[in-house]
Amino acid sequence: MSSLFLCDDLATTPHDRGDVVRLTGDEARHAATVNRLRVGEHTALGDGRGLIVRGIVTRVDARELELVVETVERHPEVRPALVLVQALAKGDRDELAIQAATELGVSSVLPWQAERSVSRWVGPKIAKGVERWSSIVREAAKQSIRPYVPVVGEFADTAALVRHAEGVRMLVLEPSAEQKLTALDLAAAPETPIVLVVGPEGGISPRELALLSGAGATLVRLGDEVLRTSTAGPAALAVLNAALGRW
Repeated sequence: MSSLFLCDDLATTPHDRGDVVRLTGDEARHAATVNRLRVGEHTALGDGRGLIVRGIVTRVDARELELVVETVERHPEVRPALVLVQALAKGDRDELAIQAATELGVSSVLPWQAERSVSRWVGPKIAKGVERWSSIVREAAKQSIRPYVPVVGEFADTAALVRHAEGVRMLVLEPSAEQKLTALDLAAAPETPIVLVVGPEGGISPRELALLSGAGATLVRLGDEVLRTSTAGPAALAVLNAALGRW
């Protein structure tokens, strides 16, 4: 299966083998003009919340795609949930991070205005930034054919992030930490969400590290190298996926 298109109302009606499902709007146009799907080809439609319908294209144009259903899959949410808290970064480094994190299976991402973030979201920029991130994770979920599209959480400052530490297992990536990420025992609380915190280019400030540690977060490091903010999160998520037996 080489493509997935999202249909937000896919779950509103039941679908069985042989039923016809219709996709309209921008997704249909994308299927016809960008992916160049043709009648007789196989593709998949998903609702981004665990439902994927696979089948054969019987009609396609820039306005509508028709699919005859062959299989219907309902995927449960994976536990524990993996959450990426990504500090805002200059350029597109934060966007690269959340795109890769989506491909690596995160359940949600949270934009964080760290003290050392060069990029700042203020006023109308907050809504625009969240909308931009939502578009990025949506497209990345389609590309990786994921049953679930990650949720983009509310924009957070450090005080909000400290409050977010309650009831989760928060891991803060810090190059100077004594404990290695690979040394953690992740089997102790299999249902507890794992929240991975990645700082900006200048790193997480000592004050922020103290606040997060005081809230119960664990400081961990990957290796001897200091990774960019765009690669640190995806690298850590790869380690977590292996440790949790997902890879």
